[in-house]
Amino acid sequence: MSPLSQDQAPVAAAPAADPSGSGRVAQHRRYLMCRPEHFTVSYRINPWMEPANPTDTAKALAQWQVLHDTYVELGHEVELIDPVPGLPDMVYTANGGFVIDGRALGVRFRVEERRGEERPFMDWFAAHGFEVVEPVEVQEGEGDFLLVGDTILAGTGFRSVGDSHRELGEVFGREVVSLRLTDPRFYHLDTAIAVLDPVEGPGGVERANIAYLPSAFDDASRAILEERYPDAIRVSDADGAVFGLNAASDGLNVFISPRATGFAEQLRERGYRPVPVDLSELLLGGGGIKCCTLELRGSR
Repeated sequence: MSPLSQDQAPVAAAPAADPSGSGRVAQHRRYLMCRPEHFTVSYRINPWMEPANPTDTAKALAQWQVLHDTYVELGHEVELIDPVPGLPDMVYTANGGFVIDGRALGVRFRVEERRGEERPFMDWFAAHGFEVVEPVEVQEGEGDFLLVGDTILAGTGFRSVGDSHRELGEVFGREVVSLRLTDPRFYHLDTAIAVLDPVEGPGGVERANIAYLPSAFDDASRAILEERYPDAIRVSDADGAVFGLNAASDGLNVFISPRATGFAEQLRERGYRPVPVDLSELLLGGGGIKCCTLELRGSR
């Protein structure tokens, strides 16, 4: 069952304008997802994981299916990578690579438990027409790398190493801005920043905008975010703690945790349409909506 209410009716095709008159547009997205057929928590590599607590694979599958179907109902395209037995975290496809303009940079996981995912993702990219770049440095894909307009925000502190940011800039030829995470609960950048959209600024110039959790960053990184994104939504600790920022957006619809109620209200005030999707079972593995969603930009 889709979480869309009457005032969140599916759009027939993207891009589609917001009928509320905010001027925001839902832009077509193409995502890579993986069914959590083998999801469980059998090891602990982040503070959210407790192997002693039981997980419900059927519930995880049902919740994941709602997210998948909601994307499709709202006009987006979803590709699937086959799950591999013994790799329970493969559902978190955002960690499988970083893709811009048909070029896919693979990943090198810091943790041994996830290294088996590296080759299946790179093989999938190659089989689907992407130019694959094998990484040298340790980094965890779109978990720590976020494209905001023409700039790549890159996280470090827990998983991806600083040298991967240099490699990232060389591979994609774009400005890379390094940000340091300091709270182990928010170990990937996509748990502390949500990319909302490129929004139109003065004179019709596009200006990308974000939402972020200030307390997840060190002082220097907060200063960078404040300077670069003065119009950003600053999200409360309470909404951050329920993975409210692990969200996906098409520029109008923002797919968020239903428990992030304050963030949802902030989004409405800015003319976005929050679309709540409950992934509480997958949160037991330390992942939410964005973790399960890798954006495919270019090529087929």
